[in-house]
Amino acid sequence: MAKVHSVVGWTPHQKRWLLALIILLSLSTLIAFLIKATAFDSCDKSSTNTVSLLSSTTNTNINTNTNVHARASPTSVAGGEVIKPNPLSFMKSKLVLLVSHELSLSGGPLLLMELAFLLRTVGAQVCWITIQKTSDTDEVIYSLERKMHDRGVQVFSARGQEAIDTALKADLVVLNTAVAGKWLDAVLKDNVPRVLPKVLWWIHEMRGHYFKLDYVKHLPFVAGAMIDSHVTAEYWNNRTRERLRIKMPETYVVHLGNSNELMEVAEDSVAKRVLREHVRESLGVRHEDLLFAAINSVSRGKGQDLFLRSFYESLQLIQAKKLQVPSVHAIIVGSDMTAQTKFETELRTFVAQKKIQDRVHFVNKTLTVAPYLAAIDVLVQNSQARGECFGRITIEAMAFQLPVLVINDLFPYKLWAIGHCVEFGSVVNTGTAAGGTAEIVVNGTTGILHPVGKAGVTPLAKNIVNLATHVERRLTMGKRGYQRVKDRFLEQHMAERIASVLKDVLKKSKSKS
Repeated sequence: MAKVHSVVGWTPHQKRWLLALIILLSLSTLIAFLIKATAFDSCDKSSTNTVSLLSSTTNTNINTNTNVHARASPTSVAGGEVIKPNPLSFMKSKLVLLVSHELSLSGGPLLLMELAFLLRTVGAQVCWITIQKTSDTDEVIYSLERKMHDRGVQVFSARGQEAIDTALKADLVVLNTAVAGKWLDAVLKDNVPRVLPKVLWWIHEMRGHYFKLDYVKHLPFVAGAMIDSHVTAEYWNNRTRERLRIKMPETYVVHLGNSNELMEVAEDSVAKRVLREHVRESLGVRHEDLLFAAINSVSRGKGQDLFLRSFYESLQLIQAKKLQVPSVHAIIVGSDMTAQTKFETELRTFVAQKKIQDRVHFVNKTLTVAPYLAAIDVLVQNSQARGECFGRITIEAMAFQLPVLVINDLFPYKLWAIGHCVEFGSVVNTGTAAGGTAEIVVNGTTGILHPVGKAGVTPLAKNIVNLATHVERRLTMGKRGYQRVKDRFLEQHMAERIASVLKDVLKKSKSKS
């Protein structure tokens, strides 16, 4: 069997190590703050060159008049540093109800939690309900709910009078993912028409099975839909019209951004070195070895099976050509040790059959990806079919100056028709350009693209060998990817985009109340 590495529990020794790391991070952050005290914020320096990434789409038309980077005047402080007012400050004292279809370590719930924390920062009253809960004793659910409680987010049952009363009183209701739509009829019943005018529907899905009228029949009547990428917005617009015969509401495309916490680690060279050494030691990987990682929940749609086939083929190419490269390893981060799904069993069987157990490492799913981004050399984003709605792990990898390999197949590419000069990315990415990832990655500059499906196995293998044998190219792509993150994929950028949407939605809601 391939090596298995769990991150669920921490030993006393690891806890002491974590405490030491936290102290180290605090000291390094303080030093960085003192050094930069007289400098301008990097967001301010680059924002004039940032291409608008938020559009307003009404049915089949794309309105490009919305200005994502509508900026408040900066405020000078005594230290000489220029600080922008929080773009979400107008949400202070507002009551917001967040409705999540589930509470897990997957992208949708975690994004909604980030929105909750952004709103709490400015003094909004935030309530959270989860529609599908496996068990009150579930370790992940308990941990995430505790985290929300600690940040002042009120968590209560999705069914019951408290949920109904909160929905009726709220200034804003955010439905997270298409599946959350079933909650409206199931719980609100006759109150649905009173709540719809203040609903913002945040959609992350790109899979066809989410296009069910049971899920989205109320979609045309909400205040707006917020979607993570232009290509996903176009896909939803077309599918709802052609398959369901309904119209999308006003639709806002909001590209995501990296959290401040992740950026602090990514920009702290000491912290990165400590994390890199620790993770590599736990994996049994040497400092000079090359690590190619797929960081997603393990499922067929994420393409870990095809990645492992490409990885095996790359090892054969290196051996056949007698290339002088360090030992190359593959890491699958996002495994589930308890579920042992049929698909994951297939992955482990393949590794055993090809006798590459010493080169492939499985790591349990985790809320904290920073240690693994610090430890690896290249991220492989291999999501299949229509790809990721956005693919946030891509911009997180870019923050760590990593190359990324990404799939390139669908939508070649209608973004120019949308009316935005969306430049394609900046990471060392090896992956597919299907879905929203193509709005992040600049092929050949910040990443390398390969075809989707079985047709992409050999090209991806060649891209792996390419980056394994060209150190300078890896480093250059990584630096360009990092700069792209600084230009447009920070928490501040995302907050500004979301603020523009919320202002519009609140205005509509008030006019209809």
